Amino acid sequence: MPWSNQSGGGGPWGPRKQGPWGTGPQGGGGGNGAPPDLEELLRRSQDKLRQVMPGGGGVGGKGAAAIALGAVLLWLATGFYTVRPDEVGLNLVFGKYVGTSQPGLNYNFPYPIGSVVKPRVTVVNTTEVGYRSAEGARRSGYRDVLEESLMLTGDENIVDIDFAVQWQINPARAADFVFNIQAPEASVKAVAEAAMREVVGRRNIQQILTTDRGAIENEVRQHMQDVLNTYNSGVEVRLVQLQKVDPPQQVIDAFRDVQAARQDQDRARNEAETYASKVVPEARGEAARIVQEAEAYRERVVAEANGQASRFKQVYEEYRKAPDVTRERMYLETMEKVFGGSDKIILDSKNGSGQGVVPYLSLNELQRRQTQGAQK
Repeated sequence: MPWSNQSGGGGPWGPRKQGPWGTGPQGGGGGNGAPPDLEELLRRSQDKLRQVMPGGGGVGGKGAAAIALGAVLLWLATGFYTVRPDEVGLNLVFGKYVGTSQPGLNYNFPYPIGSVVKPRVTVVNTTEVGYRSAEGARRSGYRDVLEESLMLTGDENIVDIDFAVQWQINPARAADFVFNIQAPEASVKAVAEAAMREVVGRRNIQQILTTDRGAIENEVRQHMQDVLNTYNSGVEVRLVQLQKVDPPQQVIDAFRDVQAARQDQDRARNEAETYASKVVPEARGEAARIVQEAEAYRERVVAEANGQASRFKQVYEEYRKAPDVTRERMYLETMEKVFGGSDKIILDSKNGSGQGVVPYLSLNELQRRQTQGAQK
């Protein structure tokens, strides 16, 4: 209930200079140290409003309409909003999703009719499974979470696996991410752990510890993406990275010994394959050389035999035409081959004087001796 400042009471607390605790204010508020009069301020504001409005005698119909129109325009102007480059705008009207807006200046119905949700779609999130790093630092000051990292392999062994999953919101399915999943981090973590357990359960422990790490990462990432797509989660899995793959702590030394023995076995096998790759081509080349030499010898022998047979036929043809001449020629050729390289003494048995020795000058022998002397 209002009171009058003209009365002697000065308000609900008694005299004008009295406060709610029985004492007046100490200076300020006016020339006489009193607080400003609230009713006086309201009265002056009403007088100024009457002077501004048409007619000057109060707020009429046109004035009220102008005020209402200005308020409506001001309310509609609050519908403009800006989407940053790393965001996607999701427009809601009465709580229902009606469309997506791209980065830049956009418009939607203002509150309470419309609203906008702007998830950041370029931020890459990292979910850790099997371990927790200190302040997000990878493998620095981390602690193991054994209930997540211990997994059963296909050959009924236990392996300790820590891995990280990098994921982000799919820009084309941002609405699914906002409206279909309530706890994205927990959902991605649960799907990642289930996918890893399924993939590890199909392999032997030796393959997991040695050769199949890359294949496991790719298979888990694809399996996670398929499961999250069936949930219409709007999550895009970018990378699955194994941080640690070890046997349980109680048997890790024995597994390391086995792994070292397998490495020695692989080294010996590689050396044997290297030696075989060197020796086998040499043996094949030697075998090919022997075969080629045998074929060449065969062709030479056959050619010589054919030549001898052809020569014999030709000699036979000449012998049949002139037997005496051919026999004489063959005799002379045979004697030439037999006595060609020996010292010769010619005897003339037809000389009746008994001096059968015929002088013989060996010109070939003289030329040979001269050649040997010149070489010395």
